[in-house]
Amino acid sequence: MHAYDLILTLTGALTAALLLGMVTQRLRMSPILGYLLAGIVVGPRTPGFVANADLAGQLAEVGIVLLMFGVGLHFRLADLLQVKRIAVPGAVVQSVIATALGTGVALAFGWSLSAGLVLGMSLAVASTVVLIRMLTDHNALETPHGHVAVGWLIVEDIFTVVILLLVPVLGSLRGADMSAFEAVSFVGIGLAKLAALIALVLVIGARVVPWFLTRVARSRSRELFTLAVLAIALAVATGSAVVFGASMALGAFLAGMVVGQSTLSHQAGADALPMRDAFAVLFFVTVGMQFDVGSLLAQPGLVLSSLGIILVGKPLAALAVVALLGYSVRTAFTVAIGLAQIGEFSFILADAAGKLDLFPAAGRSVLVASAIVSIALNPLLFRLIDPIEEAIRARPALWRWFDRRAAIRGQEISERQRAKPARECNIRAIVLGYGPVGQTVVGLMDRFDVCSVIVDLNIDTITELSDAGRQAVYGDGRRSEVLVAAGLESAHYLIVTTPDPETRAAVVAVARGLNPNLRILVRAHYMSERKTLETHHATAVCYEESEVAVGLAEMLLHEIGVANPQIEAESRRIRAELEPSPVT
Repeated sequence: MHAYDLILTLTGALTAALLLGMVTQRLRMSPILGYLLAGIVVGPRTPGFVANADLAGQLAEVGIVLLMFGVGLHFRLADLLQVKRIAVPGAVVQSVIATALGTGVALAFGWSLSAGLVLGMSLAVASTVVLIRMLTDHNALETPHGHVAVGWLIVEDIFTVVILLLVPVLGSLRGADMSAFEAVSFVGIGLAKLAALIALVLVIGARVVPWFLTRVARSRSRELFTLAVLAIALAVATGSAVVFGASMALGAFLAGMVVGQSTLSHQAGADALPMRDAFAVLFFVTVGMQFDVGSLLAQPGLVLSSLGIILVGKPLAALAVVALLGYSVRTAFTVAIGLAQIGEFSFILADAAGKLDLFPAAGRSVLVASAIVSIALNPLLFRLIDPIEEAIRARPALWRWFDRRAAIRGQEISERQRAKPARECNIRAIVLGYGPVGQTVVGLMDRFDVCSVIVDLNIDTITELSDAGRQAVYGDGRRSEVLVAAGLESAHYLIVTTPDPETRAAVVAVARGLNPNLRILVRAHYMSERKTLETHHATAVCYEESEVAVGLAEMLLHEIGVANPQIEAESRRIRAELEPSPVT
């Protein structure tokens, strides 16, 4: 039967992952939870089919390589720079606190210092996959607080990559009998090799890899291009481990960064995605196979303590940091709850440390149990953000404590705004949200001499706009006092560009109550929002669904040579069909 071990392992692991992934998806939880449970089902400690652990481990290595390659491929420094004022200090402080708590807990249960540090760092980093899924499900990915949460995790990912740099060096030093000078020299040589790897990949590879991918792309063979992407990821990862003594995960991350600089990065990502997803599933299944309920029963206090760090310690640290830095309550709770879980990076770090005997096998069972519980609870916790915010708002003393620094920063901006001489305008408009859509609208208003006031929940954006001389108000547009501060009672127009449908409806309702004659123009994504916006008396709505349909139709008609008057008529007809009655 050994000849069939590979195919049996693949079949059993993927089938169990598919079935349990579908169950967790139906329960509105992350499929990662299902994959971990699948690993327990096909693991050696449960009855029935048992997958080959050695083969599964090798397949998991490929999963780690492709996961890290995908992280590097989509890493964008610009995304981090947009929220650097909160994401960098916040993630560093929160990671240090969580690492210290995890280390202290491990030491209290008799673990070594190195094992404690690995446990602490594994508990400190959250899953980007789980976070983005939660933000997407709650229409918060493109909101200011969503941007902060994603930027925060980017910093955590960088922190973990740095740790992966040092793990092989620490593993070589562990138990080595050498003088202080020899130890320093050894560390120096190790770091020099790592620096050489980074320079080789990011400097030379940044020129060679894009050139090579372009040559392969010119062959117009999809198969060859896919093979080239896979070969680059595996070759750089393997070379990093064999030649430079670094982890394969780090090499794969660097390879992804290099490919990401190519103009072909989007195609590379599209080709790598199916492979990454399949092997990543096997990685999580393999992690689940390492789960040992016996080790947990022997030390239940360690599991409960680890969960306490994930579900209480990390969120409280994030809440305190965000509040002290002067950001909104919504941002604070989005970040705090988004971090209340662990995932892929935790296992990658523990796996790298475990191979060098820096982390015990029992620790992996602790991480698996912690991941299962925290990932299962995360969707439930996300649904509590609105009730928690309203409950805090109903207690003025508590609200003032949470929102004190944000209110102070907002008040400073308002005072600077009042000190500026008022601009004479015939038309005044308030723009809610300063993302790409809001920026386009404001730019158009400037061209036609319309006075605009920008309202946004990103305090850094508002500060920059105010410093640049623009009228800008920090705050939640759903609150009447914020809209009044923006001059809604005397405004002619309100343009709502926020991507969150619940926020859009609430803003329209509040604004209509403050100014019955106000013209309210709303950006909406789905046609299904029509009834809600009609109820709150929006003046006009631009639906992204209908505009995409019109845009594609116009492009097609242009391509086949239809005359412009007929194209315009067809565009009007499509809009009339999709929007049968105006919102009044």
